[in-house]
Amino acid sequence: MFKNHPKGLFVLAASNMGERFGFYTMLAIFTLYLQDYFGWDKEHAFNLYGYFLFGIYFLPILGGIIADELIGYGKTIIIGSVIMAIGYGLLAQPTKDPIFVYISLSVIALGVGMFKGNIVVLVGNIYDKKKLDHLRDSAYNLFYGAINIGAFFAPYAASSIKNFVLESRGFSYNEAIPGIAHQLIETGTSDKLQLLQGIAKTNDPAQLLAYSQNYLDALASGYNWAFGLAAFSMIVSLIVYLGFRKHYQYADFRNRDQPASENIVLSKKQFRDRILALSLVFVIVIFFWMAYQQNGSTMTDFAKNYTNLNANKFVYSMFYLPCVLSIVATIAGLVFIFRKNLQWKTKIASVVATVGGISYLIYYSITAPENNKIDPEVFQAFNPLFIVFLTPLVIGYFASLNKKGKEPSAPKKIGIGMIITAIGFAILMVVSFNLPSVKELGRNTVDSSLAVSPYWLISSYWVITFAELFLSPMGLSFVSKVAPPGKKGIMQAGWLFAISIGNLIAGLIGSLYENWTLWHFFFMLVVVCLISAVIIFSIMKIINKASKS
Repeated sequence: MFKNHPKGLFVLAASNMGERFGFYTMLAIFTLYLQDYFGWDKEHAFNLYGYFLFGIYFLPILGGIIADELIGYGKTIIIGSVIMAIGYGLLAQPTKDPIFVYISLSVIALGVGMFKGNIVVLVGNIYDKKKLDHLRDSAYNLFYGAINIGAFFAPYAASSIKNFVLESRGFSYNEAIPGIAHQLIETGTSDKLQLLQGIAKTNDPAQLLAYSQNYLDALASGYNWAFGLAAFSMIVSLIVYLGFRKHYQYADFRNRDQPASENIVLSKKQFRDRILALSLVFVIVIFFWMAYQQNGSTMTDFAKNYTNLNANKFVYSMFYLPCVLSIVATIAGLVFIFRKNLQWKTKIASVVATVGGISYLIYYSITAPENNKIDPEVFQAFNPLFIVFLTPLVIGYFASLNKKGKEPSAPKKIGIGMIITAIGFAILMVVSFNLPSVKELGRNTVDSSLAVSPYWLISSYWVITFAELFLSPMGLSFVSKVAPPGKKGIMQAGWLFAISIGNLIAGLIGSLYENWTLWHFFFMLVVVCLISAVIIFSIMKIINKASKS
């Protein structure tokens, strides 16, 4: 899987992994921060989430123009890294003024816009050599997998920092308290006041009010410290990028920088055809990202308010980072133990990983408490975890098809991904049939008798991850391959612009989530994904013909 890939790929992947760790640390708790501290309703929080993600993926157009037309990819990436670190640092400052939050988000979005698309271009440039072109799809899968290692650890980091700060101030996280606290502060009462009285161990109105405000302040401080970690991660990412520049520096070129003999010249028709193929794909993927980005909004809300977060030690083992890493070590160790033609050092390391992983799991099963609390943001770790696990399988599957001459084209993979996405949301649709709507629930969590098993959300994430691997890295590879010379930065930005539109819609449909019956909302996502699949398969010949011209 790693064989024959240049070192530059791994440097860029490591730098991007650090950037994505910071981004997803922030994103894991973003809508929770807006609701828990500022007391925003879901529609308001999800709308800002959508606008922010729109900016994140829209501004790479500006970053692409700056890189393509002015200063090149490398310098643009460096400037973007610095701006992002400043933005996260601003967001980490304690504030009760939402305007300060808006300013911080704008700075972060500008930094991501200058970083994100251009580092993808550098990866593509590495594989522009004919002897490496056949590794392009594999490279983007590896690049995507590395990104998701950072994204996997992010929710755990955010959750751990939040809980540490809360516990240092004498509190523990309870998903029901913020809603009750805001009701009490705003109206002087709450329909779940008895629950708060039991937690605070007092019936005195003044003490309950003080407890509520202190809890919200402590929770906000935990979120702020997590945003600070995102800023630190961005600094580390920049150090990696600059420290190992020699391994990818040769790929930091624009088409105009190459000798004329090395430039690829397209006719006007070929140029138009390639733009057409890319544009058609861009339109379709809008609807995947509209569905996918429910991860940080409605799916996190579903985890917080509709899922049973009280777990026995067996269920909790899937959310407890040491157990998750032990499971990963055990599986990876077993895989390498039974592989042929491996060096003895690798075999020994595999045995150590397997024994160590199993030993810790046994220790956990003996010593872990029976009752545990799951933090809702940790559900977001399943998607990147599954990506890391499934990426080698998907790469191997496509490689075997390629040898047989049966590997589907990138647009066809995207169509298949849309169908798989529909299946993922169908799972949530089915489990939502008997659940109250968000409007009926208000700021409260669902009654424990109706709360659904965490396995439903985990299953949905599993299926949607398959879809993502069929679609997202293939899209990056498709754009890199088809984009006209001299327009690679702008075309990668075009891909990101399509994502930005999907992200914006993902946030705006928060009003539907809040006002519709729950299962109707997830059914809508299923239908949209299926319609998108039908459309892309119906225009497949046009896309394939245009992309090959």
